[in-house]
Formats: sequence, structure tokens, C-alpha cells
Amino acid sequence: MFKLRYLSVFMGLSFSMSSMAMTVLPDPDNPSGYIVSRVDLNAAEDKKTESPMYDTWAKALETRPNSIVDVIQAGAFVNPENVKRVERVFPEAEWNFLTQMAAPEYTYDRLLQAIGKFPAFCGEYTDGRDSEAICKKSIVTAFAHFAQETGGHIDKDNISDNPQALEEWQQALVHVREMGWSEGQEGYTTGCGQDDWQNARWPCASGQGYFGRGAKQLSYHFNYGAFSEVMFDGDATVLLNNPGLVADSWLNLASAIWFFLTPQAPKPAMLHVIDRTWTPSLRETDAGIGYGFGTTINVINGGIECGEQNKDKGQPVNRIRYWEGLSSHYEVPVEADETNTCWQQTPYGSLNLNGATDVLYTNWDGNWKYYPDRPGGVSFECELVGFQTAYSALVPGDYEKCVTNFYGSHANWPEIRVVDKIETEPTEPPVNGIGAWDANKVYNKGDKVSYNGVIYEALWWSQGDQPDLGGPWK
Repeated sequence: MFKLRYLSVFMGLSFSMSSMAMTVLPDPDNPSGYIVSRVDLNAAEDKKTESPMYDTWAKALETRPNSIVDVIQAGAFVNPENVKRVERVFPEAEWNFLTQMAAPEYTYDRLLQAIGKFPAFCGEYTDGRDSEAICKKSIVTAFAHFAQETGGHIDKDNISDNPQALEEWQQALVHVREMGWSEGQEGYTTGCGQDDWQNARWPCASGQGYFGRGAKQLSYHFNYGAFSEVMFDGDATVLLNNPGLVADSWLNLASAIWFFLTPQAPKPAMLHVIDRTWTPSLRETDAGIGYGFGTTINVINGGIECGEQNKDKGQPVNRIRYWEGLSSHYEVPVEADETNTCWQQTPYGSLNLNGATDVLYTNWDGNWKYYPDRPGGVSFECELVGFQTAYSALVPGDYEKCVTNFYGSHANWPEIRVVDKIETEPTEPPVNGIGAWDANKVYNKGDKVSYNGVIYEALWWSQGDQPDLGGPWK
């Protein structure tokens, strides 16, 4: 199951020089708050995500309007190009071949709709990579995991339960809801109702159950909320209020495609492992993590299924069997540098990435560093972290939400209001090389300024105290 983990991490007090200029002023409408400029926040976000990989990840998560998706069906002339590619490399006859035990909620048209929502899945590569081959390999990889997550797992020789003698890799998508659960049951509500910013963004609905549903068994309210935002133009409440849609509509397969395309930093997106957009970092290579089906296992459930101790465990053994059966049947080539297993890999959750400079993260969390030139030493920024939070670097607007929501929800941290522009008054020319006093700037003991032709030195921390009035200035 796809489960987000939230970690409360106390970091020892660390100091930081401001990476860029940021104007922070007392909020005239809130005596305990401050205002910052949206221009400054956007500049800070751009600086932190300047690697081109962030654009690649965001591009993979682009979606089409549901008005287009809803009319997709097999053979339709108006189907998007990536859907037509799927129809070529994986026609309905192949779907039927692999879903003879599947629940009726899963259909070929719903597969096409789920893929049609995301143009990057089975999309066009213009740099020489084989789009058809990558599409086929993506679908086969997905079905290998479907067979483990929601499959029948019935032995071919068990004629009473498997009268057609289907291979286990032909038994995907048997379950649409987690076994033992049904609509109307309230459950999987861990974390619901807490007074925190996660619940502020993804509030649980009364009486709803967020148990596993769909091809990837989406679970827990924060996953339903995040997926709902992607499916419904930023509206988390659609699936939080009606999670059953993930079982009873094309969302039952779209949730799996979403997972397939979404990096869970520091884990890459499975698509980018398959199409080799991702390049393993040095730490990952040293941990045995490289290209191949085995790494997709590590992405999904590495903490439980990867590593030497899990070499003979049922789940990874099944996944590998299913992948090998499917890839052989569909003649999907395995490259020389690809590994089907992950027992030789360090699970991502155990991978020490502290100090790694070649790993990119995709989630925002509060920046706890101390900034001596900002009020109270608070950063008024968020930073990229190697664990999952409510704020994604791949979602427009999430950086600003992190700054405003995160700070206001922590004790002793100031509330922040974002304004389009902060007007600053012109300053006087410097005196003997000493810059003019700025009412908006924070000054610490020993700092020097000029004011009306006179040089002043700060006796202690100061902001907004006019130098010629004494106080912190001499």
C-alpha cells in the first residue's frame, strides 16, 4: 500500500547566512505576525529548485481535464495520443488475457481513461528513446505489481479455484477494496482530527473509511486528499468526502498511474527508472540501487521487501515471478545493467543520504536554521527534505502554503502573511562607506549605519528603531 510517513524531526540549532535577500516586516494587521513578499518567496523557491529535474518531474505529473478523460473509450478517434499508443501496444485482447479473474469495476476503458489523465504515461519521447517499447514495459511493470497487490495468488494446479489454469501473473486486479473492508465502514483514520496543518489541508470526513482501494490500494486520508487534488483541480474534499470513488470509477486505476509517476523523495518515480530519465546517485549505486524491476520494488515497499533479510520473503518473490512471467510472455527485453531483484539493495528507508549532494528532494518542510538578520532569527522559508510532507516541490503554490501554514501552526513561530509587493522607502547615500539605516532591516550588536550624515553603532538587536532617538544606537 502507498503510505505517506510524517516525521517530527528536531534538528540542533544551526546558523545560516541568508542565501538571498528577503524583506520581512511587522504585519500592521497582526501584532504577532509578519509580512513577506510573494516575489521574495517565488525567488527563494526558484533558487531551491533550479535543477532541470524538477521541471521533468512536474511535467510527468501534468494532467488533462476530466472533461477530456470522461469521453475516452477504446477505438475512439478523439482519444489522446498516449491512449492510442496504449491501444497499439496493449490492445483490449491483451487486457482480457490478463484480467480473466478481475473484479468487474476494472475495465479496459477505465484503464485508458486512467492513462489518458496523465499525458506522460506512454507519452512521446523526442530524444531517440523508443516510445512504444517504454510504454509496453511500463504496462508490464504495472501489471506485475497489480498481480501482487490485488491478485488472486491461486496456484495453476489448483483446478477447483482456478479451473482455467491461469498463471498467477494472469490473476491481477481481483480485489478492488482491501480484504475485510466494505463501503460504510469507518477505518484507517489514523491521524484524523488532529490540530495540525496536515488535517487543515486534508481533513477527514465524518464516517468515512480510508482503507485500501483500487489497483494500488490507496490508503489513509492524506493520500486520498493528495490524489483528489490531482484529479479534481486542487480540491482535496472530493475524495475525502467520497473515498468510494477510488473503487467504483476509473480512479481505481488512475490512483496506480499517479503512484507510478510520482517520485517519493529520495525515491524516483517508477516511470523514470524504466525510461532511464533517472540517474542513480553515488549513494544509491553504492547501496546496490540501479536500473531494473528490483528498484521498482524498492520504490513501492523497500523497507519490507528489499535487503538480504527479505531475499526469500513471499511478497518480493511473487513480484519477481510475476514480472519474469509477464516480461517473457510479452518479450520485454531486460538490459545487461538491469536487475530484477532487490535483495541486494539497501531499502530506501535505511539509506543514509546525509551530506549527499547528488540527491534531489521533492517535499517542503520548515527551515529550522537560525538567521541572525531576520526577526527572531526565524528563516521565514521552507526547505527541501528527504521525507514526505503535505507540501510538494512539484505542485505550484505549495511552497507558499508551506511557509504560511507551517509557521503559523508551530508554537513560538510567527504567523506569516504574503503580500504581492512590499514598498520600501528610498535610502540616503552612504557616509564614509557606511550604508544608510533601513527601517525594514534587522541589525545586530556592532552593526553600523549612517543616518542624516551621522554614523551610529548598534548596541543590541534592533529593527525599526530610528538611530537619532537613542535606544539601541550610539
